[in-house]
Amino acid sequence: MKPLPISAWNPSLQHVVDDMHGRPLNIHAMMANHPRLLSAWWSLRMYLVNGGDLTQRHCELVILRISVRMKSWYEWASHVVRGIDSGLTVDEIQRIHSGVGEWGDADAALLRAVDDVTANNCICEATRTRLQKHFTNQQMLDIVLLHGMYQTLGCLINTWGLELDEHVQERLPEAFTETAFRV
Repeated sequence: MKPLPISAWNPSLQHVVDDMHGRPLNIHAMMANHPRLLSAWWSLRMYLVNGGDLTQRHCELVILRISVRMKSWYEWASHVVRGIDSGLTVDEIQRIHSGVGEWGDADAALLRAVDDVTANNCICEATRTRLQKHFTNQQMLDIVLLHGMYQTLGCLINTWGLELDEHVQERLPEAFTETAFRV
């Protein structure tokens, strides 16, 4: 399956084009092959990608860690700049990838939650206890839903070998390459 050019999209998807300022990503263009699915999914996407009840920084921390666990270069690269824009440093983003480094308790709990859900299909009790010191129940729901949405996207991307959008590639700092990501 290939991404559809906007000219081939069902007119019911104009809201997606509008929300993306006329430049939907390749993942959206691929999902446009199933207009009802893309339209149904869009509201959840807009809620979660904008952080939901999490701060944008915490949202990007979660998404970047999921991208590493999914081995999804496309999602990783798509969120590096968003991560920087949300307040993550280049060093922090590199540490998300390597899994090494010191983190504050809230950030460490978020990263652990992603790893828990990836390995166990749930946030383990010890991690939930750590999360509850920093996050509300609503935010913890957002963490699990973020994981589910980005795991699904990673599966779609990995299944069809979706290529990174050129305009995303152009904005990546030089330190972030596909080769470095795959190491």
